[in-house]
Amino acid sequence: MSELLGNFLNIASLLETYGDHWVLAFGGALIGLLFGFSAQRSKFCARAAVIEGCEGEWRQRFAGWMLGFAAAILVVQFAMVMGFLKPESSRHLGAQGSISGSVLGGLMFGIGMIMTRGCASRLIILSASGNLRAWISGLLFAVTVQATISGAFAPARQSIANWWLVDGGPERNVFSMVGLPYESGMLIGFIFLGIALWRFRATAGSAKPMFVGNILVGVCVAMGWLLTQWIANVSFEPIPVQGLSFSSPSAEWLTRVLYTDTAPKFGFDAGLLPSVFVGSLIASVLFGEFKFEGFQTENKLGHYLSGAILMGFGAVLAGGCTVGAGMSGGVVFSNTAWLTLISIIAGAAITYKFLKSIGAPT
Repeated sequence: MSELLGNFLNIASLLETYGDHWVLAFGGALIGLLFGFSAQRSKFCARAAVIEGCEGEWRQRFAGWMLGFAAAILVVQFAMVMGFLKPESSRHLGAQGSISGSVLGGLMFGIGMIMTRGCASRLIILSASGNLRAWISGLLFAVTVQATISGAFAPARQSIANWWLVDGGPERNVFSMVGLPYESGMLIGFIFLGIALWRFRATAGSAKPMFVGNILVGVCVAMGWLLTQWIANVSFEPIPVQGLSFSSPSAEWLTRVLYTDTAPKFGFDAGLLPSVFVGSLIASVLFGEFKFEGFQTENKLGHYLSGAILMGFGAVLAGGCTVGAGMSGGVVFSNTAWLTLISIIAGAAITYKFLKSIGAPT
């Protein structure tokens, strides 16, 4: 057993034997299994958290999302303080960003998230539980993402993004902008953790699967950063250091299914996406929650499809979804990631309030 563990921990040997991309894919698959299982059991959902906030309840779904985000912040920030994680070259900090894209894309994603009854990651979780509406919405989301990256929607996306650009480097770091030390991230993580624990106690939300599951969701986001940094440290190839993301991997898998000859190499994202589905499927079957659900009278097809298109375009324009930008970028305190997260919440809240006011399904 110790020899097996030693071989696994010898990452350089694994890279030499199997190649960087397959090791990344395998690592992404393990993280994805844990994420999918934990998110299904804990009912982790940004949309539900926003709705609780709109209703002034701030109950378990809000507390659960905050708990997951706090866990991700604390693990990532601790790794940065210890000098292991260096995300300065990541797309969230090192590359050029777009303020206009983050705000408008985030608003569009938030609107679509309410209309489709779930964000990008939540659609995968729901699909694995038998929700056919999520299957259709998720497929259209992936098609829209691909069209926005390099298809018919790409010119519009590029035009909006160019309205207000920000250079990579210190200008994309929240703490550099406001003149705070980088260690402030740990403090913010503990504040979020305190809020989450307070709301769990206030709403009697001590159910172990939900509590532990939400923490593990956040840990999975951090594990994406740590794994890719670990491999990047010893690899001879340029390996992007990143957290979890679900928008571009959706388009990547769509391309892989439709055009096998020109599909990109397997890597972290390729391993992550299908294993999130498998992890959620295992949890839903084991705990008796798998159930086929289709469209009913109150479930308007156009409602879901419009939302999926808005989410797909918004995700690419903003640089990611609630997890890919909001959490993965938020934990390294990228200003565009925080703008995206705030805009997603605002777009979702406004849409929920509007639909509720006119008696439309929410």
